Amino acid sequence: MIYSKEVELMCPVAKGAKHEPAPIPQEGKWTHAKQISDISGFTHGVGWCAPQQGACKLTLNVKNGIIEEALVETIGCSGMTHSAAMAAEILQGKTILEALNTDLVCDAINTAMRELFLQIVYGRTQSAFSDDGLVIGAGLEDLGKGLRSQVGTMYATKEKGVRYLEMAEGYVTGIALDKDNEVIGYQFVSLGKMTDFIKKGDDPNTAWEKAKGSYGRVTEEQGCVKIIDPRQE
Repeated sequence: MIYSKEVELMCPVAKGAKHEPAPIPQEGKWTHAKQISDISGFTHGVGWCAPQQGACKLTLNVKNGIIEEALVETIGCSGMTHSAAMAAEILQGKTILEALNTDLVCDAINTAMRELFLQIVYGRTQSAFSDDGLVIGAGLEDLGKGLRSQVGTMYATKEKGVRYLEMAEGYVTGIALDKDNEVIGYQFVSLGKMTDFIKKGDDPNTAWEKAKGSYGRVTEEQGCVKIIDPRQE
């Protein structure tokens, strides 16, 4: 340790205040966090790139300072999906401090990591008041049984109105309209279920039919006058 001449000439004064750091809630406990290994928690966060053309939702499950589980979901940028693949390999096994100071390939993922770091070290995680936190694998619950990100994609113009393209249930194949041309429901195909049916031996046409579903009023009896293809009509 190197001290300046001015400091060397100072007389010592004893330190009286010896306060602990403020406790943070972590996995059902109050923790005086002093080092990285004191940090645990499960949480989500969102990041964005400088031109804001894409976004990342990052989910981390941290135990004793180590990232044990990571879920990286991206939208809006084709290159970001490949960055997410690299980031998922990088993140697990690192301490949250290492991860914060590691290039996670994409600005949106790096920003998400920064936002999650702040949540975690300040005790603002979703598992703050859950005894022992969440099990490793809890990150998959957001994806549902089909292990697909829940995406909503809607497009609209003043001239032609709205088009539903993708809902949480899946790929929208038709929008139901009433006599006033207002949306009263939609039809969809769950691409995750369809893929699973094909993997189990169904031919694509059979899998397509089995994976179909609808929401709202989509029949004549329910007031549906016509169903349009949102991508063609």
